[in-house]
Amino acid sequence: MIELLALASAVLYGSADFFGGLTARRANTIATVVWSQFAGLVLLLLVLPFLPATTVSSRDWTWGFVAGFSGGIGVAFLYRALAVGTMAVVAPTTAVIAAMIPVVFAFAIGERLRPLTFAGVALALVAIFLVSRPASTANAEVEKTRKNFPPGFGLALLSGVSVGIFFLSLARTNTAAGMWPLIAARISSIGLFAIIALVAKRTLRMDRTATATATLGGALDMAANAVYMTAARIGPLSIVVTLASLYPASTVLLARWILHEHLSRAQIAGIASALVAVVLIVSHGAA
Repeated sequence: MIELLALASAVLYGSADFFGGLTARRANTIATVVWSQFAGLVLLLLVLPFLPATTVSSRDWTWGFVAGFSGGIGVAFLYRALAVGTMAVVAPTTAVIAAMIPVVFAFAIGERLRPLTFAGVALALVAIFLVSRPASTANAEVEKTRKNFPPGFGLALLSGVSVGIFFLSLARTNTAAGMWPLIAARISSIGLFAIIALVAKRTLRMDRTATATATLGGALDMAANAVYMTAARIGPLSIVVTLASLYPASTVLLARWILHEHLSRAQIAGIASALVAVVLIVSHGAA
């Protein structure tokens, strides 16, 4: 049951990232984030009356708001990276960095980590190097200006850090709080980017196609969050995060199927290494 929930969250997260990135190619990133996050909030509010009674503490609200800020920023970086870069490169890079965050956290609180975890970190660095290689020499001049990093690669790294903090924040909420931490997260993320849009004088208007894909992406993302949080609360976090962190696979498959993206052999090897690294990294524990 737990494994199925975690795998379901991976499929939903990956699909949400694909449609969010697709939207960001048609509209500005801020509008994409606000509309997708709003769509997810509406979906959750619609199903909330049918969920069991809950008891929400101030701690749950706090972690929910932290998750919202970090998740919102991570999604913005990710959508922009997916819009300007190759989805099959951006998604695994983000996943690897996000998976490394629990390792850093565990080390900071004094946990001794297994050698397998350090092997995962080393493989992650190799994966990042491989996926950062240009797919071809056709755009050599463009790549030189980016120091040989593909478009969106730096944003993918920043997104990974933010997403990792988001996962940690949700995992620290209590089961009794139900889905309320997700509501807090959505309120904070929508508020943050609405203010950014106001200050930056960016429009939130999008055409019908972009609105539709943003709505779909937001709904899928909220469903993924709910499934992930449920699984993380009732099962071993290492197993849940391991399976949930495989979400780039669905993003890559959708990008390959719908956008017909092409990759170099080095990048394919990097993507495979990234997925293996995610499994090794999040399967950490006390030695």
